[in-house]
Amino acid sequence: MDDLRPSPRYKPVSLFVTCIIDTIYPKTGVSVVEILEHLGIQVSFPMAQTCCGQPAFNAGFWNDSRAVARQFLTAFADAEVIVTPSGSCATMVRHYYPQLFKDDPEWYERASWASNITWEFTEYLVDGLGITDIGAALPPTQVAFHDACHGLRGLGLKDQVRQLAAAIDGVTLAEMQGADQCCGFGGLFSVKMPEVSGAMLKDKIAHIDAAEAEVIVTGDCSCMTQINGGLSRHERSKRAIHIADLLARGLENAKRG
Repeated sequence: MDDLRPSPRYKPVSLFVTCIIDTIYPKTGVSVVEILEHLGIQVSFPMAQTCCGQPAFNAGFWNDSRAVARQFLTAFADAEVIVTPSGSCATMVRHYYPQLFKDDPEWYERASWASNITWEFTEYLVDGLGITDIGAALPPTQVAFHDACHGLRGLGLKDQVRQLAAAIDGVTLAEMQGADQCCGFGGLFSVKMPEVSGAMLKDKIAHIDAAEAEVIVTGDCSCMTQINGGLSRHERSKRAIHIADLLARGLENAKRG
């Protein structure tokens, strides 16, 4: 954990659920809330939240991205800690919000403040709170990992998800070749360069086929969408799931005894 950042301990959390989770995977957002509340953390959901502005930023439309970022900063103006189940969105707020507003002193200050209090979900649990074992349990399950690019390269997220999964009773880890290799989604990249994206996804599916694991765990639902789409089209039985959903399943199973 960066010592210059304020500790998130003993503070309520404001959840930034992200566009793709809100639209396609609302259960993953629910999983995050269930886990945080299980740990005794107060969670709020600012209703004015929309997007972090990353799609426009990556496409070069920085003015549009600033407009969306201002909405984010306004929606989370009262937050003490912002947690998001996406390394991609966390990277946008942490690294690129200050860059977006470098020539606007008022908004730069607000962007820097948001950058300092924003945490990706696994980073928040492991690095922020020092928690790896939440008391989850599953039937014997082998898991491997896909390290999403933004989280890995932008925030250094790798060990956190493995520590959380390894602490689930019944789970064993199986490292996959190419775990840190891009799945080919890359947001707009997959739209602008579909042939290259498809080739990268083909490599990822080959690594998943070879992995001694039934489940592929990741921390970004965008990667999960790309990977599961490819696995489905190739009629594979394995699937990728978000770490929050794996943990929530483990909690539910443990409560059932």
